[in-house]
Amino acid sequence: MKELLDMAARAADQAEVYALERSSDSVQFENAELHDIKGELASGFALRVIKDGRLGFAYSRNMLSRSGLVRNALDSLKGGVEARYDFPAAGDRARLDTFDAGVAAVTSGRLVEEGARVADELRSRTGGEIVAGGRVSDTTVRLANSRGLDVAVRSSAFELGGGAIFPGSGSGIFRSLSAKTAVPMPQALLDEIVELFKASARVVEPAGGRMKVLFMPESMITLAWRLWHGASARSVYEKVSPVASKVGERILSDKISLVDDPLDDARPLARPFDDEGVAPARLAVVEKGVLRGFYNDLHYARKLGTPPNGRGYRAALWGGDPLELKPAPTLSHLRVEPGSAGLRELIGMMDRGIILCEALGPHSGNIPNGDYSVGAAPGLYVERGEIVGRVKEAMVAGNAYETLKEVVAVGGRLDPAFGGLFPPVLCDGVSVSTKT
Repeated sequence: MKELLDMAARAADQAEVYALERSSDSVQFENAELHDIKGELASGFALRVIKDGRLGFAYSRNMLSRSGLVRNALDSLKGGVEARYDFPAAGDRARLDTFDAGVAAVTSGRLVEEGARVADELRSRTGGEIVAGGRVSDTTVRLANSRGLDVAVRSSAFELGGGAIFPGSGSGIFRSLSAKTAVPMPQALLDEIVELFKASARVVEPAGGRMKVLFMPESMITLAWRLWHGASARSVYEKVSPVASKVGERILSDKISLVDDPLDDARPLARPFDDEGVAPARLAVVEKGVLRGFYNDLHYARKLGTPPNGRGYRAALWGGDPLELKPAPTLSHLRVEPGSAGLRELIGMMDRGIILCEALGPHSGNIPNGDYSVGAAPGLYVERGEIVGRVKEAMVAGNAYETLKEVVAVGGRLDPAFGGLFPPVLCDGVSVSTKT
């Protein structure tokens, strides 16, 4: 790696090498039967160079030809991608406890055992099609640049999930966990799957209209996606953020706080530096409804004339290979701060409404403006604080900023979903369309 960096630094004004090593084992159960066991290994290098204010980029799965990788990065300078920033210099980075040897030692056999336990219990207690699965990963990221920075972090993660799908439907009730240590699926999550599944076994066709909607963690992506788009320095620079001029103003209910904290070592995959080597700190994007600021990478920090805040990650919303991606502004350790209400308490607050378990089409609507229109997959219908059945065809629509101004209560438990941590959030006056 040092030889590659030295070679690139001699040919450019600045150079950076990103190295990734990742191993993972995963298992998947379908219809309560073991469907797949998979082991994956990934490694490689990505090179960025800056020369005459332009950015060059190349990557390789191996190091067979350092000179070839450097040449490819230099050739890409012809694309004219602007880079008027400097890579970060060496300096202190936080010390985090991100690796658990016990997690790294988990075998696919143990994942099969835990997946089978989850599948067997859900099958014995529901009449649905049962899915379950688990994954364990061991990831090392090393980053070095020509300004003397050389940092690395090794992380482990343990994930489990399970759910029951309604007969003749692709939708169901699912729960998952993401942990720093190898732990069994909590009984409370399994009980919740069973309780919600049984309560919504009957199909109902209620009238639509404006009503309360309980956004479950798996559907919170619908609202969060609009918020993080608006809070991105890229959106601000491109003049597509509806909140660009509202720092210090209340834009949401005071019950909503949106935080990104890569240094939160209580959760897996904490990071003492982003994928550009910048040291992050806890960032409150929205605090009790008030917009506090925007997140950026090196490029957009320079564009807006603000300090970089360590949110440059090689990531994409629907996945992707970090080696092939260039850093971009990303909230990689996002959470909506929890409230205090339990799930039963939240449901009890609904005179009439829908529990939006998952959302179909969260990418639809005018995202920059905050608009959304999603299908309920499924939507559980509630009357007078009780689930009376599920709605097969229902659409939930609105504007994320307006919806999150009308928050009734926020749940007290955070669940992992789409790379973030979300509580259930109960909102009032949301438009729901049904067949009736």
